[in-house]
Amino acid sequence: MDFLFEQALLFFISLLANGLSAMAGGGAGLLQLPALLFLGLVFSVALATHKIASVALGIGATARHLREKGLSLRFSGHILLFGLPGVVLGALWILQIPDILARRALGGLTISLGLYSILKPDFGMSRKLKKGRLIHWLVGGLGLFLIGILNGSITSGTGLFVTLWLVMWYGLDYQRSVSYTLILVGIIWNGLGAITLSTQADIKWEWLTPLILGALVGGYLGAHISIAKGNKLVKRCFETLTILVGISLLF
Repeated sequence: MDFLFEQALLFFISLLANGLSAMAGGGAGLLQLPALLFLGLVFSVALATHKIASVALGIGATARHLREKGLSLRFSGHILLFGLPGVVLGALWILQIPDILARRALGGLTISLGLYSILKPDFGMSRKLKKGRLIHWLVGGLGLFLIGILNGSITSGTGLFVTLWLVMWYGLDYQRSVSYTLILVGIIWNGLGAITLSTQADIKWEWLTPLILGALVGGYLGAHISIAKGNKLVKRCFETLTILVGISLLF
């Protein structure tokens, strides 16, 4: 394949995947990881390369979301405290164990989450913050820890789980949940996962430039569109990508 054509193709794939992901709050791996596999990378190299490039999605989206302000440092610390240990565990496990059963189970669950959101028209359309007791925060943290394991291992669409968990358990609306997901998961969770994976697998360095540029531009544009259009568009993008991610994991 011609080098310039290859670089342009990688940029376009990254732009599309990360733009949609920034609107929905996750799902960049739906297009980007299978594309890297299709272009000839083995799974471990594709996963590590994708993980590093996906950090740029968080940076691009953060550049737009931080202009809106309103994110809580305390809540951000809660997401990181419980999620990051899971990310490391997942990244350490994924290259040692076969994951076909986990992928299929996750695919079925992902589709059910998208259908649940579709069947509840008001779900995630407004903020109904839940101020629970310590047990509420501990159970929420356990959920984030388990999603962190998935994020470190089965990379396709796990940001969508964080977005949905923030809506279901903590009472955030979709738009605010996407902000937390893209900033904290996109940069810090994925960054730690990328560092962990890079110590165990090779990286296709010559492909990173177009993937990172596409992620930066796509992340910013997707975040801008989601903020400008509001919760309704974010909810529809979330539901669409959730179902597509689920199907891709099943098949």
